[in-house]
Amino acid sequence: MCKRMDAREVLEKVKSGGMSVEEAEQYFRKQPYEEMGYAKLDTHREIRSGFPEVVFCSRKADVHLKNIYQKLYEENGEVFGTRASQHQYEAVRRLLPQVVYDEVSHILKIEKEGKEHIGEIAVCTAGTADIPVAEEAAQTAEYFGANVNRIYDVGVSGIHRMLSHLDIIQRANCIVAVAGMEGALASVLGGLVGRPVIAVPTSVGYGASLNGLSALLTMINSCANGIAVVNIDNGYGAGYIATQINRLAVKGE
Repeated sequence: MCKRMDAREVLEKVKSGGMSVEEAEQYFRKQPYEEMGYAKLDTHREIRSGFPEVVFCSRKADVHLKNIYQKLYEENGEVFGTRASQHQYEAVRRLLPQVVYDEVSHILKIEKEGKEHIGEIAVCTAGTADIPVAEEAAQTAEYFGANVNRIYDVGVSGIHRMLSHLDIIQRANCIVAVAGMEGALASVLGGLVGRPVIAVPTSVGYGASLNGLSALLTMINSCANGIAVVNIDNGYGAGYIATQINRLAVKGE
């Protein structure tokens, strides 16, 4: 397995004599993506954004998915995918036995051991049915190096449940609020904390919830300050943004 280096590592190796100028020149000549015909893997994404490329597994052909996982693992020593099925897990596991699958969040990953985790993010759900989306957010943030506190089933129908955890929620650098039905949890949290709230509407609810549209509209129209909204069921997007906010907060401490 070849570990991809960032630009600073290459320059440090040249400075210390561990790499020749010619070797460094050859390294930088490599195009910033891996051409696979059916996919172009963005192997320089972590250099640009601080986060490696993540795989959206749903609807990918088995052969494509297996080869993508193999290549990303060779490049980074780890790989993270969302919206994977049990069938896809079995297919990838035959090639990479160390891959781990979570049936709740549908995350399929190989993760480096001994990772450092920094800061603190709170992931809250209105109900137990919202947990799959919340776990996608929480596990995304953890994969990218954040400490996560999970506070589940604290919706507005029993708001005392959320208030009993308010000290944990208020000290977090960012809060992810995951809710379906009327989606009121984000507004309540927005009025109680001094940190950004990322609202995630879910497709949980009866007919008039319109597969999450009602919760989405409630969150977009919230009168509470400091709330940003991602797409319906987009736990990954919320976890990613929460990690960015968490990193900035830790750097500012």
